[in-house]
This record gives sequence, C-alpha cells and structure tokens, in this order.
Amino acid sequence: MNKIISKEYFSAHVIKLEVEAPRIARSRRAGHFVIIRVGEKGERIPLTIAQADSERGTITLVVQTVGKSSKKLAELEEGDYITDVVGPLGQSTHIERVGTVVCAGGGVGVAPLLPIVEAFHKAGNRVIVVLAARTKDLVILEEQMRAHSDEVIIMTDDGSYGTKGLVTDGVESVIKREEVNLCVTIGPAVMMKFVSLLTKQYNVPTIASLNTIMVDGTGMCGACRITVGGQTKFVCVDGPEFDAHQVDFDEMIMRLGAYREME
Repeated sequence: MNKIISKEYFSAHVIKLEVEAPRIARSRRAGHFVIIRVGEKGERIPLTIAQADSERGTITLVVQTVGKSSKKLAELEEGDYITDVVGPLGQSTHIERVGTVVCAGGGVGVAPLLPIVEAFHKAGNRVIVVLAARTKDLVILEEQMRAHSDEVIIMTDDGSYGTKGLVTDGVESVIKREEVNLCVTIGPAVMMKFVSLLTKQYNVPTIASLNTIMVDGTGMCGACRITVGGQTKFVCVDGPEFDAHQVDFDEMIMRLGAYREME
C-alpha cells in the first residue's frame, strides 16, 4: 500500500497527488507510467508519472475524475493509502539534443508532458510549450512548464486566457516562424490526431504519448493494442510513445469508446 503525502486541486475535477513510492521514484524516467488500484476489487488505472523525487521517495500523479474508479481515487485524502501502485511501466522517452522541440499538451495530458519538457530542456534543446484548455480555469502546471522551457504559449477555446484558438493554432504559429526539429504531443486522442496531421504537412517528426484502455500493463491482455505503420503494437510495453505519423488514430478513438456506456 502506498501513502498519499499531499493532495492539491487544480480544478473541481483535476487533482494532483504526491504518493509515497521510493523504489519507483528512484528508477522512473520521463515517459514512464504506473498502474494503480483503489480497493481490493478496484479497477486498474494507468497514470503517467508527472514528477518524481528520489530523495523524498515520492511520485506525483495527476488525475481527472471521469469515471467511477478515478472518482474513488479522488476521494482519498492526505494520509490515506492507495491499495496498489505498480511501476515504472512502459518505455521511457528517448531524449537527445535535436534542436528546437515543440511540446503540445491538452487537458490533463499536460501532466505527463512536464517530465518530458524538463528532460529535453536539460539535454540542451530549445523547448517551446503549447498548453491548450477549454478555459483559463483548466490550464494546469503553467508555472512548472515555464521553469523548464524557453517559451510557453497558452491557447484557450474561449479566449479567457492566452490566445483564443486550438492547440494546433499554437503549434502552427511556431512552425511558421522558425525551424522545428521535433514535436511531442500528449492529450485527448482527437487532439493528438490533429496535431499529427498538422506536423505531417510540415514534415516535422512527431511523437505522441497514447492513452489507450489498459488492464494488466504487461502486454498480456491486449486491451491497449493499436496499429502503428500497419503493425499491431501494445501501448503498455511497446509505448506509450510512438511515431504519431504512423498511428491509426481513428482505430484508437473507436476502441477508446468500447466501454463508454458502462462508464
């Protein structure tokens, strides 16, 4: 069992949890995730590790309450325990010095983007972050992003903060003014699809971190399978990051809706 050290609300439906997990904190790399379970009969939920502190022995998770299991997790308070936290899982982000990297995040996808932004910036890249949300109140981790990047562009659907428009508008504005060597995108599947379509037009290599349905996290159940470049891949063991221009996003979006009525 893993103790919740601190809890913070980003909004009414998005919370940040700092969780005691010393072994995971020591071995975690950018891009890794964990699978958690609340209660002995609880559903297994994959969550990307937003931050880790090896000295404190903690990892940070950002959770959006969208279903029964995420709501049960959000109901826990400081001092409570999460039944299981398993990880780090998946393949870590390949970090190297490539030049200018645009990191585009939407919604709670901003949380797993943070360690990637930090790692690319530390490697000596020029990092430009594009954060997108429906409204000002839903913009998260802006301060932390500014601390680890060269520029942060805020896009909101309603224009209540930053510039009115979509994440693709922000990404395209950067591509049009300077050479971009890599784009990394994390967020809703539809958002990642359109970022990918945009960057493909400009021949900008793009990595997407996928948020498929996942059960066991070891490649055994097949729930997270996707098609990448015509081949079947498993997000939990082969990913979660893939060449966005090779991902069949339409198939992925269809599979994400498989349990919508039950949820």
